Amino acid sequence: MISLPEPRFPDPSDAPALRWGVLAPGWIAGNFVRALHRHTGQRVVAVASRDPRRAQAFADEHGVARACSSYDELVADPQVDVVYVASPHPQHPEQALAAIAAGKHVLVEKPLARNAAEARQVVDAARAAGVLVMEAMWTRYLPHTDVVRQVVADGLIGAPRWVTGAFSSRSEVPDDHRLMDPALAGGVLLDIGVYPLSFASFVATTAGLPPVPTDLQVVGSLARTGVDAQVALQLAYGGLHEQLFTSMLTPADNDVRVHGEAGRLATGPRFYAPTSVTVHVGDESVTWDDNRIHDLDGLCFQAAALARYVAAGLTQSPLHPLDEVLATLDTADEVRRRLGVVYPGE
Repeated sequence: MISLPEPRFPDPSDAPALRWGVLAPGWIAGNFVRALHRHTGQRVVAVASRDPRRAQAFADEHGVARACSSYDELVADPQVDVVYVASPHPQHPEQALAAIAAGKHVLVEKPLARNAAEARQVVDAARAAGVLVMEAMWTRYLPHTDVVRQVVADGLIGAPRWVTGAFSSRSEVPDDHRLMDPALAGGVLLDIGVYPLSFASFVATTAGLPPVPTDLQVVGSLARTGVDAQVALQLAYGGLHEQLFTSMLTPADNDVRVHGEAGRLATGPRFYAPTSVTVHVGDESVTWDDNRIHDLDGLCFQAAALARYVAAGLTQSPLHPLDEVLATLDTADEVRRRLGVVYPGE
């Protein structure tokens, strides 16, 4: 009878406590801080916004001690150990570089930057400074992802040969919304398409393959503002073939499936958040579904992982190395090139 491994991630409340500063207090930052304070010993001690009133309102709502009058004030604060960059994509490099220059560890919302060249500037600066930089691809640190990781790495379903994955939703937004704005690096690929694209790389590297696809086919359609509205990809990593889909035009189940030579696995819906994993081998099947933390509260796992890496003296995530982050952005750049999507200033 087949059995599934248990996730190896400890309880996030056991991670060493760090003092966090938040740049750009928007929707995702609010969920991140709420998850930290509910489930970990991490504490957000400072927040900064271009609008001081917005920073103060965020501090009041989330019990944050200091609302800084500028980003520079926050990154220079000696009471801040690590900076969380939660701004729109084009602002990630500048803010991450400022935090690195101040000697802070940095967690940068996905994607690390709007293109690979900008991301390399951040990675090079972090390596030179000896601080830890992590892309906030929170899916990598969730318990069910570690179940998938072990199933693939241990060969329970054999060598993976075919992967399918989607992250898609119906988003009816005006042209001035960030998702539609080229100046804010809008488009579905960098907003939610990075999740299946990162998962493709995750399966490949877990199977011992390089993170750079050996073949790439792209079809897609653009929104009226020129950003990508829907993208379908076929990728090959040697003998591993993957089919990915992302869209702002239609909803989907948003699951992923991995087919191996001896069996297959499938996550539950919303693979990017805490969910289930079902493995089929021959006539047998078994499901892991023991999440203790649900929905966006799962953001706490990446913060706990970062705190453990800092305590261990690491400067990158062993579960999501910086070279793999850059390789994924290289692929995203090529996808946009083929679709004809260019952001102002690139």
